[in-house]
Amino acid sequence: MKIGILALQGAVSEHLTMLNQLDVDPVLVKNESDLTGLNGLIIPGGESTTIARLMHLNQLMEPIKLRAKQGLPMMGTCAGLIILAQHIHEQSDVHLGILNVTVSRNAFGRQRDSFEQLITVKGLEEAFPAVFIRAPLVEDIGEDVEVLATVDHQIVAVKQGQLIGLSFHPELTSDVRFHQLFVENCRSVNKNI
Repeated sequence: MKIGILALQGAVSEHLTMLNQLDVDPVLVKNESDLTGLNGLIIPGGESTTIARLMHLNQLMEPIKLRAKQGLPMMGTCAGLIILAQHIHEQSDVHLGILNVTVSRNAFGRQRDSFEQLITVKGLEEAFPAVFIRAPLVEDIGEDVEVLATVDHQIVAVKQGQLIGLSFHPELTSDVRFHQLFVENCRSVNKNI
């Protein structure tokens, strides 16, 4: 199974480290040809405006939208969630606009307000050590969106079909379970693997 990591900016090497612990072949995605044959795609945390600009420069925005419409599983972490979102609070432009949520950028504060917290996640038996760094918050969800986790009654993880969006950085922990959950999602969508 081939899992891509959008490798334009952000926590690319950290996701690569996590995927190397699982039974998958990681692929660094830098251009459209790198999308060929993927069974899933991770859009990492970093700086969402920079990632989106580089996606446009590398002509990846439309090909990734097309792959999502064709059913390619995707997981966006932190800035990746913002890239996936259909609506961004107090911002008129969106990026991929494929995940039926409204997000608020930097909702948990500035860099100095970063924190780690154990959270209960639907699909994981034990609490997960979520790392929040200038994290976005899911303010609103569509009817077809499932909440996977909250912090203080605020939504920080969602799933819509084959799409997963996280406010936090699972790749900055030593806990591989969220990546395993994503790989299992990819396997269920790609049943012939």
